[in-house]
Amino acid sequence: MLEKIMHRGRKEPDIHRVSDGFAGSVEMSESGRGEDTASPLVLLDGTLNNERYGRTSDILYLKEQYINSGKEALSLLDGSFSCAIITGEETLLARDPVGARPLIYGNGTDGTLYFASEAKALCGFVDTVRELPPGYCFSTKDGLSPFKPFVPNVPDFETPGEGAKILRELVVKAVEKSVTDKTAGVALSGGLDSSIILAAAQECTSRIEAFTVTIKDNPGDDFHYAELMARKAGAPLHTYELTDMDIVGIIPDAVWFLESFDEDCIAGFVANYYASRLASEFTDTVLVGEGADELFGGYFRELETIHDEKEKERIAQKLEDIAYNTALRRLDRGWMANSVEYRVPFLDSAVVAFSKKIPLSLKIRQREGKNTPVEKWILREAFRDMLPPEIIDRPKMRFARGVGVDDLMDTAVQGKVTPEECASVRESEGGIPFNSAKEVYFYKLFRKRFASGYECLTARWDPGKIKQKASQQHFTTVPTMQFFHSLSD
Repeated sequence: MLEKIMHRGRKEPDIHRVSDGFAGSVEMSESGRGEDTASPLVLLDGTLNNERYGRTSDILYLKEQYINSGKEALSLLDGSFSCAIITGEETLLARDPVGARPLIYGNGTDGTLYFASEAKALCGFVDTVRELPPGYCFSTKDGLSPFKPFVPNVPDFETPGEGAKILRELVVKAVEKSVTDKTAGVALSGGLDSSIILAAAQECTSRIEAFTVTIKDNPGDDFHYAELMARKAGAPLHTYELTDMDIVGIIPDAVWFLESFDEDCIAGFVANYYASRLASEFTDTVLVGEGADELFGGYFRELETIHDEKEKERIAQKLEDIAYNTALRRLDRGWMANSVEYRVPFLDSAVVAFSKKIPLSLKIRQREGKNTPVEKWILREAFRDMLPPEIIDRPKMRFARGVGVDDLMDTAVQGKVTPEECASVRESEGGIPFNSAKEVYFYKLFRKRFASGYECLTARWDPGKIKQKASQQHFTTVPTMQFFHSLSD
């Protein structure tokens, strides 16, 4: 199992015998329990907020809190994590409320519990997997249940200007917490969000390296803006130039790493993967700009046609709710595929908590002289003086489209499936409709590596199609596990 996910760490497998089986880790954080085999064994994927916890290691802090408080310790954890706590009486699995770090589990035919950070580790042992939902724990004694998340105190505000000031302070502080003692690596797409992260990192350290991906023969729109932002920040910009052969070569691995056949997630994975491969030559930790779209209205422009404010809020919340299984999945699998630890400052608990106090009218706002509403308005205002005007006022562009991957992907899969196949095979074995001929091909690759019981890990992500109608929902047969397979007209 550990050999299949060695890419998630840079250590030799660390394996321990537990009461009735084995558990192990390849993560970059320590996982051992030393000589005290009677104490809980704690495994952690991700990081906790060291500023709150002092210099005690994340593993030791979590272990101490569990010994003192049992399951209530989960409500004290501030960070991005999934974890396992194993005692002689119970195995407890948990995942933070945002869910950037995955945790997959299931039972073998003999009833044995298997779990891992990625589903591929369970192949051959479990026929049908479950993904632990964010903010939930699973206990071998008590089953599946939510836990009360840690929520920091954040200030209220009265005016848009005051709100923008607070937001800026919280984001810069989150970036500061994410910067390691080593060089601060930043994944720079050239869009608003990653440019903000780079600008904030510049406030924290002078040792910044930026990494970007573009198409060798036809650089996408994002590359120009990435160069512009890197020059302003005074950061070296390392560039990976994608070729047709890169796209063709990575597609089978993209399906394998992502554990999904959704075309949007696969297109987004490609740029993340090659950026992480490039970054791994310079650093083992990178800051990324994911999360801002979900929290601050990056996908809300289409909502202006909806006049029901409750419906707007409902769809906005849905986009946030599914982020862990779409945007965050491509992020996690893309960067960890090359053993690069990623930090997501926008998903810092204080930033998330403050975003919930910001009304939708400040996230998407009609600006004077503009024909269309401005998405992420308050975020733009918070950092207006730190970014070039060309970037601060850029409209939202799909990640894969900005880099240029979408067009190459279309070319790369031509001829992989016949028109007859597309006409006869319209959905997966589990009933998920295919959106294109590409997905028919991706599904063929998926089924070569995964059983049909792993299809529940595929979720749809297409916020550009959200308009006035409610999003379609499909539910897996696994109790309490809900995945949104499409967000469509």
